[in-house]
Amino acid sequence: MKKTKKTSGSKTSIFGNIRHRPGFRNKVAKTDFGGEFLVSRMDIKSKEFDNIGGAVKPKMATFERTIIGLMGLCTVSLVAIAISSPHPTVPQSPKANFDQFDLDMETASGTVSALRSFKQSGLAGIKHLTVGTLSQAFSTLDYDLEDVRDEGASVPRVFVVAIPQDMPRISVPADRKRIFFKTVLPLVLKANDDILKNRQRVLRIRTAKNKTGKIAAADRLWLAAIAERYNVERYNLNEMVRRIDIIPPSLALAQAAEESGWGTSRFALEGNAIFGQWTFSNKRSLKPQKRDEDKEHRVRTFTSLMDAVEAYILNLNTHRAYRKFRQERLALRTRGQRLTGTGLAGTLTSYSERGSKYVRTIQSIITGNQLQSLDKARLGGKSVSLDNKPVI
Repeated sequence: MKKTKKTSGSKTSIFGNIRHRPGFRNKVAKTDFGGEFLVSRMDIKSKEFDNIGGAVKPKMATFERTIIGLMGLCTVSLVAIAISSPHPTVPQSPKANFDQFDLDMETASGTVSALRSFKQSGLAGIKHLTVGTLSQAFSTLDYDLEDVRDEGASVPRVFVVAIPQDMPRISVPADRKRIFFKTVLPLVLKANDDILKNRQRVLRIRTAKNKTGKIAAADRLWLAAIAERYNVERYNLNEMVRRIDIIPPSLALAQAAEESGWGTSRFALEGNAIFGQWTFSNKRSLKPQKRDEDKEHRVRTFTSLMDAVEAYILNLNTHRAYRKFRQERLALRTRGQRLTGTGLAGTLTSYSERGSKYVRTIQSIITGNQLQSLDKARLGGKSVSLDNKPVI
């Protein structure tokens, strides 16, 4: 047996360059399982070892070579199977589904119980939402636009991920309009609720600053993030108040209907682009099929309808083309008047190449579908953050 050779602070055992703490080998030697016992029990003879560079290595037995060969053969087979049977490609636009019912516990109890009832009906596992199943979901939730308009009923917190792919198959225009408005309205209300929270905080910070001349450290950090999002100087609180404000639901619904063809356009079905926002980037966008040769714009796509709604509102609240819109909205606030879709639509001549004709179209959609009565709509239950997780 080869003796161990002392090194600085450690010892080398018969098993090669395995480091031990000082005294470890002596502690083992005192037991019945000393070095000699280990060698004899393993039936290792001195001729079965090669001493290479001071390390003792056992020779590979025939059985071990066979095992390694079989493992290599299995690995090659698995790689070949993976190459010949690739995973199916994930579609670019998510399909509306019932996979998640992650409602906050503070949500209205009526909505929670209705969703539980809907899940028990066996429809919760549907991956591709159709107009029929979506209509049934709304019915289960007692979601009726007439009740919202006439009786002030609350809108359930149900957020659809994407437009049903069979939306263009609805032959009755009134039915298509109804399902479209019921789909988009909760999203607009949710986005507006989040904006109002930020607006109220900015107003509190401005009031405190006017009184004390100071801004708390936590508020300064928060203002830095908000200023970047709204493209404004960090401590320009007056401009923040002008920009951080809601969009009347009637205006958002009318523009979504016009820009998406009531949810039937290719942009809406393939990319959740219900507001027709332009971009000049090839990433996350779709090329218009009838685009003029001298044009380079594309239509921006989104992973969900909620993302599209939030981007639309942020666009109106920050882009220089809609400065007049923001000024008129602030003027209405200052005079204590209600924000209306028909009134603010008159400032959006820059939203479309059609200019004033586009404005008249939007105003006609609002009045013709009685959307102004939805400006007072509110989500059911306490306003809570759902982290943009879709319920449907």
